[in-house]
Amino acid sequence: MDLDARLPAIADLRARARARVPRFVWEYLDSATGAESVPRRNRRALDAVRFYPSVLHGEVTPDLSAELFGHRHPLPFGAAPLGMSGLIWPGAERLIAQATAAEGLPCGLSTVATRPPEEIGPLAAPHGWFQLYPPRDEGIRADMLKRARDSGFSVLVLTVDVPVPSRRERQTRSGLTIPPKLTPRLMAQMAVRPRWSLATLRAGLPRLRTLDPYTEGPQRGLPSTGHVGYMLRTSPDLAYLRWLRAHWEGPLVVKGVLRPEDAALCEAEGVDAVWVSNHAGRQFDAAPATAEVLPAIRAAVRLPLVFDGGIEGGLDILRAIALGADYVMLGRAWHYAVAALGEAGPPHLIDMLRKDLIANMGQLGATQLAEVAARRV
Repeated sequence: MDLDARLPAIADLRARARARVPRFVWEYLDSATGAESVPRRNRRALDAVRFYPSVLHGEVTPDLSAELFGHRHPLPFGAAPLGMSGLIWPGAERLIAQATAAEGLPCGLSTVATRPPEEIGPLAAPHGWFQLYPPRDEGIRADMLKRARDSGFSVLVLTVDVPVPSRRERQTRSGLTIPPKLTPRLMAQMAVRPRWSLATLRAGLPRLRTLDPYTEGPQRGLPSTGHVGYMLRTSPDLAYLRWLRAHWEGPLVVKGVLRPEDAALCEAEGVDAVWVSNHAGRQFDAAPATAEVLPAIRAAVRLPLVFDGGIEGGLDILRAIALGADYVMLGRAWHYAVAALGEAGPPHLIDMLRKDLIANMGQLGATQLAEVAARRV
């Protein structure tokens, strides 16, 4: 298959992925919560960012590199962590880690991924980011940090916007529980997606392997969208953040910030970056678009700002940078790519975004990413 000709955009990967995975997998990956207004809001806010094309620059050879935590990455984007990543396609965490490492890009692994840090950390090193869903127990917390550090993860990401399970009504209607249980309903959906089903049967049903050492015995009383990880979690406070700052030696990022006041508080507590994110609308349907709040957060802090929310191509990455982001992370796009193309998916996504960045910077007459803000309408 000529990937550039057949699948030139993330939208094409999304459509192909939907045709290759069971419905319950698709609803898990693609759904938000409530009326699902946040994804639409993210899209509108990005579309509102326009640029003046700039002419008479001659041939433009743009530098796409971006610095973060003292390292210059060759491209301004990386892979955000996604819970139950291996549900989307067997081996997704491994395939994404290998592709990003080959290009020198950051790759996140969730606490609730289907592969443990000991397996993915060496593949993602030296740019692995471990996303911590905050355990309540201090002993478990300390052990997770040690496992992440010993596995080669260099950045710790504290997720603060998931205090309770969200409802995710589409996911609930699909019949999915986490970990998945092979009910007749799910098996009927699997029967019409034989490639996914055979690959999953070979790999084994996905489960939250990082949590295996801490979750013996039955788990009861969880909502259908919850999982055993919620039995270990707490909703962190400032004391929790200070404990992490004292116990993690590398860069510490706080993910899920939408208010300038909260960003300033994080800066005062010594974190190394703030991640502007509304969790793609999967937690709270009344959240603002991340592109909508990014400029005010940029004005409130001097910290590096990581950004996600509605990115559908290279132009959106430039929009986020023009609004004040230092680095952009994508989550769903990597999983559309894996589900659409397997091992070939992540490298194709990187190539696609690189070409899109080059094309749009050529229109702007910009040779450096720092120049794009000056082209905003």
